Amino acid sequence: MSKIQVVYWTQSGNTQAMAEAVGRGIEAAGKEAEVVDVSTADMDALKASSVFAMGCPAMGAEVLEEGEMEPFVEEVEGFAAGKKIALFGSYGWGDGQWMRDWVDRMTSAGATVVNGEGVICQEAPDDDAVAACESLGKQLAGM
Repeated sequence: MSKIQVVYWTQSGNTQAMAEAVGRGIEAAGKEAEVVDVSTADMDALKASSVFAMGCPAMGAEVLEEGEMEPFVEEVEGFAAGKKIALFGSYGWGDGQWMRDWVDRMTSAGATVVNGEGVICQEAPDDDAVAACESLGKQLAGM
């Protein structure tokens, strides 16, 4: 099997730490992870994959980052049908509405979101959030 991509956007490093934990979970499950910033993601590899992960923090009024991640996610919506996708991200305020909206978008596009919801944490991931991300990676690797 090819590498499982974990694509993320981060501003402060919190979502990157979550992405790296997802990658560790994938590798702990015996698969190879490729953890990459959205600016260097290989869209053709994602299109060819049946499983992958995406992470982005909440921005502004609980939305995805609009410069790079939002256009990327819009493109993913075009080929998400039949894919199994894990979602994750951190937030500083609010109640996670950006993640619920993101899950709804991916589900509406025909994807199966791992666990039916994303993994979120407030600010920097604590031990529980890191463990949840590692578990998410293991689940993704087993699909």
